[in-house]
Amino acid sequence: MTCDAPAPAAAPEHTEWRSHGPQRRSTRALRVRTSAALVAATVLAVLLVPPLAQLDQQAVDLAAKLRPPSPAHPFGTDDVGRDLLLRCVYGLRVSLLVGVAAALTATVVGTAVGAAAGALGGWADRALMRVVDTFSSVPHLLLGIFIVAMFRPGVWPVVISVALTHWLSTARIVRAEVLSLRTRPYIDAAVCGGASRWRVTVRHLLPAVLPQAALAAVLMVPHAMWHESALSFLGLGLPTHTASLGTLIQGARGSLLAGQWWPTLFPGLFLIVPTLAVAGLAGAWRERIHPRHRSELML
Repeated sequence: MTCDAPAPAAAPEHTEWRSHGPQRRSTRALRVRTSAALVAATVLAVLLVPPLAQLDQQAVDLAAKLRPPSPAHPFGTDDVGRDLLLRCVYGLRVSLLVGVAAALTATVVGTAVGAAAGALGGWADRALMRVVDTFSSVPHLLLGIFIVAMFRPGVWPVVISVALTHWLSTARIVRAEVLSLRTRPYIDAAVCGGASRWRVTVRHLLPAVLPQAALAAVLMVPHAMWHESALSFLGLGLPTHTASLGTLIQGARGSLLAGQWWPTLFPGLFLIVPTLAVAGLAGAWRERIHPRHRSELML
């Protein structure tokens, strides 16, 4: 009687980590290059098109109103004959100004509150985080409308409104990072060496959280641009004569209902494409800061 030898165990299949594969790396590199090119094109358009065009973006030509895209007007004209390409560039300039200013202001406020809560701890931490929770319980848009309503329409009321409604996430991120850093050996060594709490915060904690705060500021720029566009679309942000992407889309509603698509399409593209490009670069930056988190997400 013969017995069959047991079949050899199958060799375990080699599992390739997609985050480190050549195809994944090439896709990520293409995404970063595309995002960088779009951001560079946006900056160049904002800086170069207005001085090179030598045209008044407020010039009205009723004989040329609502003309479709053509060589003379690549994006067409609006309902009073103004060149839509020039209006979109000026609108993008205003929206970028609002987004960058609001993101920087919100980052400064959020970093200060988060660092103070994490460094002080105790009752101060609890009180500051209750303030953050209180602000978070109110919808951003509703709170932004309430803040803008207290001022005359203009750029800086919108900046203040967006900044005061977007510092909460930065405060939470910075506080969590400070609480993690407080357990590090070099922080214990600085405290045992006689360093005051203020010195430890300024010399050790804040420099360590700056990359996280800067990343939060970059990620906040697209969000702030969309928030400004929403307020302007509702007629509560910038004055109607000021070219911003939100006011351009708001003013093109009647044209869209009449079948003219270009006054709505091109301002919308000017809003969507730069925000996606900034988000793509910020995502690559986040992957570089947290390579372990990236590998876990790509599994």
